[in-house]
Amino acid sequence: MDFNILIVVSMLVAFVLALLSGVVYIDFLKKKMYTQYILEDVPENHAKKAGTPTTGGVFIVFSTVIASLAVLTMNQGITPVPLIVLMSFVFFMLAGLTDDLGKIKHKENKAGLTPRNKLFLQFAISILPAVYMTITGQTYLGFGPYNIDIHYLYPVFAILFIAGVSNAVNLTDGLDGLASSNTAVAMIICSIICAITGQNNLAIITAAAAGACIGFLYFNKYPAKVFMGDTGSLALGGLLGCIAVMGKFELWILFVGIVFFLETLSVIIQVTSFKLTGKRVFKMSPIHHHFELCGWSENKIVLVFSCVSLLFGLFAVVLFNIFW
Repeated sequence: MDFNILIVVSMLVAFVLALLSGVVYIDFLKKKMYTQYILEDVPENHAKKAGTPTTGGVFIVFSTVIASLAVLTMNQGITPVPLIVLMSFVFFMLAGLTDDLGKIKHKENKAGLTPRNKLFLQFAISILPAVYMTITGQTYLGFGPYNIDIHYLYPVFAILFIAGVSNAVNLTDGLDGLASSNTAVAMIICSIICAITGQNNLAIITAAAAGACIGFLYFNKYPAKVFMGDTGSLALGGLLGCIAVMGKFELWILFVGIVFFLETLSVIIQVTSFKLTGKRVFKMSPIHHHFELCGWSENKIVLVFSCVSLLFGLFAVVLFNIFW
């Protein structure tokens, strides 16, 4: 079967699975009262979101993995690289699910994993892809025609990179549809880049993730019927980081995941400024809350941020293709 068709099939299968499993899973969440508890230090209008079912990331991961395995079997079979990526994806989901269940059990948003424990799990999960790339001698970083081999420093870089991207997506998950829409765009761009470089298996997985995110967005758009929770955001961020590492386009994530980068940067700037000067640069961070307090609606923020992701993503594809 033509490879381009396989990519489309992967996306469509994941999309349909997300829609079907979403209906069943959300009903399950409502019956079990697995609902979100809202932080106190967010805009006041978020209080109405309390009680919305969470851990929706479960059916994003389920749909992505099932669609990926089915289409990978039709393509070249399941080789080590896609297997490591999918295993890491599931492990990140389990880490996020552990955090979410802790919050649900204690009925407190801050009652999940401690930041230290969460970061430890992210580092631990990131070891597998980092070690694999090191063992196979793929310890270089490239951007266009320029490559630099960092040798024994690569596993450290890869672990920090994957965990960092996972946290960046987690920070972005603060408005209805924001993380899912921007992740869908990023995954589509990654799928194109992987197809350009001939990494068909990774292209199939990212296409499936994009389809699952779009299916999830049907339930997650404003007003959200379900939240992905850390279950979804840590998993999707971990997947994006793993794909960039295994696909050897780590530095291109600056363009592909521009919104995630800016969200993280806004937090760093806010915290640094407050500690050094006692003043805040933004009304609230991450930066999507700043725009929210400036009077932008959630739909407007999601639309604008998604357009920014798409523009930078297309720029990355054009530039990558020229260099390639």
